[in-house]
Amino acid sequence: MSRALPKYNKRRVGIIGGAAAVVLSGAVIAGSALAGEGANNNGQDAAGNASPGTISCPAVEGSLPAIPASAQAEVTSNLAQLQTQIQEANQRLIDTVGQGGPNFVQNAILGPLEDKRVAALNRIETAIGRAAAKPEGLEALAPCELVQGGAAGAGEEAGAGAGEEATAAPTETAAGGEAGAGEEAGAGEEAGAGDAAGDAGDAGAAGTISCPAVEGSLPAIPASAQAEVDRNLAQLDTQIQEANQRLIDTVGQGGPNFVQNAILGPLEDKRVAALNRIETAIGRAAAKPEGLEALAPCQLNQ
Repeated sequence: MSRALPKYNKRRVGIIGGAAAVVLSGAVIAGSALAGEGANNNGQDAAGNASPGTISCPAVEGSLPAIPASAQAEVTSNLAQLQTQIQEANQRLIDTVGQGGPNFVQNAILGPLEDKRVAALNRIETAIGRAAAKPEGLEALAPCELVQGGAAGAGEEAGAGAGEEATAAPTETAAGGEAGAGEEAGAGEEAGAGDAAGDAGDAGAAGTISCPAVEGSLPAIPASAQAEVDRNLAQLDTQIQEANQRLIDTVGQGGPNFVQNAILGPLEDKRVAALNRIETAIGRAAAKPEGLEALAPCQLNQ
């Protein structure tokens, strides 16, 4: 009995030692795994923080002609809005990381930003044109791009740069603003449920966009303004058709606010600009109608 005890004790010590070694090895492995996972998460977090990139847009101020004194305040206000638009778009990049499909940034951020920039640039052209030769082609400066790595190229506006001017003025609702060149003219009456483009089954699944009718709210149109008014009414129809097609093309994309942010919001901006062009066209030969912007917001009908 006394001779067996040392062997038993040795065996017991061996078992305990082996178990301790296994536990220690497991702790080392687990620690290594956790460290690796932490490093990986840190890398992913860092990559996630860097992955949105920044939005870079062509500089505008250097492309402007001499600005008449009477237009300076309006031009400055719209230049400030251009900067604010970029800042808001960069913030949206951060807030929506991981949302939507491969075209989410283009559809929900860059596309709407370009629409807003077109309208602001047209307002700048119009403001200068009231007192001097109207500059043309500023719309070419509207498209922006996503720059990965957080650095914008030289000569480009970036949303987080120093010295940017901010404005509290609401974007895209200024009276007299003109909108985008490049909008195709369409035909047909504005409105609602029947304006969806594409397959009827897809349209039913996506819903349709309904907008207030405009033509019935217009005053008598001077003959000299008729063609321009008709052209903008046709553009309003085309804008609805394009928005309905986008509804179909983006079914299932984005979060709960995708339709508002990527479709209804940009559509309202375009409508505001077209409605302001109608007001301006009539106002050249008769009393200028006011308040047509109230007809700009549209809604989704399921």
